Amino acid sequence: MASEAPLLEQLEQRADRYRFGLRLGETGRVASVGDGIAWVHGLPSVAADEIVHFEDGSRGMVFELQAERLGVILLDPQAEVACGSLVSGSGRRLDIGVGDGALGRVFDPLGKPLDGLPGYTADARAALETGSPPIVARDFVVAPLYTGVTVVDTLIPIGRGQRQLLIGDSGTGKTALALDTVIAQAGQRVRCVCVMIGQKRSEVARVVELLRRHDAMRYTSVVVAEANATPGMKYLAPFAGCAVAEGWMRRGLDTLVVYDDLSSHARAYRELSLLMRRPPGREAYPGDIFFLHARLLERATRLAPALGGGSLTALPIVQTEEGEIAAYIPTNLISITDGQIYFDRRLFAAGVLPAVDVALSVSRIGGKAQHPRIKQEAGQMKLDYLQFLELEVFTRFGTKLEAGAQAKIGRGRVLREILKQERLQPRTPAFQLAWMTAFNAGLLDALPPDGVAATLARIDAALAGAPLALDAARDAWLAQLEPALRGAAP
Repeated sequence: MASEAPLLEQLEQRADRYRFGLRLGETGRVASVGDGIAWVHGLPSVAADEIVHFEDGSRGMVFELQAERLGVILLDPQAEVACGSLVSGSGRRLDIGVGDGALGRVFDPLGKPLDGLPGYTADARAALETGSPPIVARDFVVAPLYTGVTVVDTLIPIGRGQRQLLIGDSGTGKTALALDTVIAQAGQRVRCVCVMIGQKRSEVARVVELLRRHDAMRYTSVVVAEANATPGMKYLAPFAGCAVAEGWMRRGLDTLVVYDDLSSHARAYRELSLLMRRPPGREAYPGDIFFLHARLLERATRLAPALGGGSLTALPIVQTEEGEIAAYIPTNLISITDGQIYFDRRLFAAGVLPAVDVALSVSRIGGKAQHPRIKQEAGQMKLDYLQFLELEVFTRFGTKLEAGAQAKIGRGRVLREILKQERLQPRTPAFQLAWMTAFNAGLLDALPPDGVAATLARIDAALAGAPLALDAARDAWLAQLEPALRGAAP
């Protein structure tokens, strides 16, 4: 027995047990803290974006690596971090719970619930920061994402896996169109994530209530970094929303993410960078501001069938000042995305809603993301509409136009009335195909602009009585629509 062994042997055995049980670790100390960040001395082995633990139990994320100290973003708003507090590394990066448990929930970028309910059950954990899928893992964007908004679905179509920018001045309807798109996904088997960055609590409550009233929360998650949140939480919000959507995409599902808005996100990143003493560039933004949004939006894609065929569609929102789309952040996002929908303040003031400027809006996916029949009817419609807008300018000066030009102006005014649409009234793809078929066949040419609404209602009623498949021949659509429109023209 050990008690009968010589004293020297007992000491050697104890030394061996101590040696094999020894664990080494690094510990740092907080040098200063304020404005949601902490400067830490020590921890030479900690990596960028690694999670660190403070003495009070709170967490932080390494944001800045310098030779003598670390810049750490505080992740817990109630943290009691003070100078001299001990800090230890974790070897882990920030992640969030993903899966169907997040549906119908409102939570912050760390996954903490904000709706007064217990935390949701996650199927898995996903890192907030991850690389975008490589080219070989992607497939062509060919399936349409129907927004329910006539001007978008017909003239500026969006595909599943596309990145379409919503750009315009404040108060021109960008968020309204994004929410209408989310509501229109009912029955489309698309999971949605709304990311609200720097929004007031009252605005967050209004959006959540709107989604609940239209039964959209059953397939939607809302990630919130409120206006009073730290810059670090605002910076993490879009990456958290993207990670939640990616969890569904990798299961082969189609997802939609709304980033509202990336102007606030860029300002939060600028604030963080200036606090971390990073050198400022144009408009005081750091030099890597383009990379910030590029690495976020490049994660939107359609995966190859071998990887499940899921898709992530991104609708980033950016705000302009006095319609200046050539500003720094808007220009960056325009070059990153696959097209933009531009909202014009003058159209909004004139009552043309949604206030989409068709001349400045474009979808680089275009007809490839439309159903063949809708693509066939849409055809030259956008070009004809732009020609009408140019011709209409001459009528303001009393210019006398030939009969052909007058006919184009009349058709253009009818088309403009058709493109107007009230909020929260999504239109089905069949409805879009029906009115385009009637319009191209000349059934609406003699229609006065003030009679468009009643005519569209008759078209809707005709479809409700005997629905047609989108693949039906053009003659079948005309045969069904002609009785309903026979008395449309005076």
